[in-house]
Amino acid sequence: MRTTVGIIGAGPAGLLLARLLHNAGIDSVVLESRDRAYVEHRQRAGILEQGTVDVLRAAGAGERMDREGLRHDGIELRFDRRRHRVDFPALTGGSSVMVYAQTEVCKDLIALQLKEGGPLLFEAEALAVEDAASERPRVRFRYEGREDVLECDYVVGCDGSWGVARRAVPAELSRVFERTYPFGWLGILADVAPSHDELVYARHDRGFALLSMRSPVVSRLYLQVPEGTDAEAWGDEEIWDELERRFETADDWRLRRGPITAKSVTPMRSYVHEPMRHGRLFLAGDAAHIVPPTGAKGLNLAVGDVVTFARALADLRDTGSAQRLDAYSETCLRRVWQAERFSYDMTTLLHRAPDATPFEDRLQLARLERVATSRAAETDLADAYTGFPLD
Repeated sequence: MRTTVGIIGAGPAGLLLARLLHNAGIDSVVLESRDRAYVEHRQRAGILEQGTVDVLRAAGAGERMDREGLRHDGIELRFDRRRHRVDFPALTGGSSVMVYAQTEVCKDLIALQLKEGGPLLFEAEALAVEDAASERPRVRFRYEGREDVLECDYVVGCDGSWGVARRAVPAELSRVFERTYPFGWLGILADVAPSHDELVYARHDRGFALLSMRSPVVSRLYLQVPEGTDAEAWGDEEIWDELERRFETADDWRLRRGPITAKSVTPMRSYVHEPMRHGRLFLAGDAAHIVPPTGAKGLNLAVGDVVTFARALADLRDTGSAQRLDAYSETCLRRVWQAERFSYDMTTLLHRAPDATPFEDRLQLARLERVATSRAAETDLADAYTGFPLD
């Protein structure tokens, strides 16, 4: 097989990149190791930044998002039994976010790719990226029981933190920056209407809690738990009781309970791989960087990466200049590190470390008080949450 851009991975990054390239008149082939059903049902992030929303609309993938997604104009911070709302449009000049699950984004992009785009091969396992530093990189893959080779002008690895793309960058050229956290998130899906119409981030002496949603009738909630926790070790009523404690306020707000349909534990990790390019191999999304979910940045960072690549490749075709393509890693990493900084700030602001001292507890409360009383601090949070510039 032969194509201009070989894309490894049919998550939101790979699928959106294929769509952007199609709209620019550049051919691509997408290889995905899992089947279509798996890709369309794996639960991941659900908060889309303003820039991500704008890109999906411009790409022709925003119709169902605009119909079924939930626009949010703010979040609520809870601490010391108090409530403080951060008003995004008032602080950012009109930006907001959209609650629309990654699974739905993938469904929309898959449908468009199969209808209008180039080849999208499910159950096509990428085995290796070869000759990445040459002008003719190749992806060796297994499909329908036999090995094949995809010859490309460029390869973009959107295959996650354990995929083959990152392993194709020589170790002597790689720099890795990472931090692991001594806690995770116990997440649940529940068949009950959300107890608040916007996301609620709660700091409590017993640990962090997050109230989110998947739809007007399905709630998504999280509890900070020790690293390595088994989700099934928590009973349903025990989870609801703990959520009630951590979301407690001084007014008459109440948490709605309902049947829990899914439980899982998400580990917390920060990770950056530099550079994000080796020869004609480009890394995007989780293949290059991971953020703790507190800042809702993972999917949005991936979108920024593929937008940067697609624009740079189109610029090379139109002008003959490779300047933007050569700057891909540097351009993306500026945004990545700002997102890492924000995600780290949000995580340390709201989560209680297992060995936290009374001094550190008071510092957390002072930082939250600063956000609640300083327009400058509140604006910084709102600007970061609704999204950094894509390019």
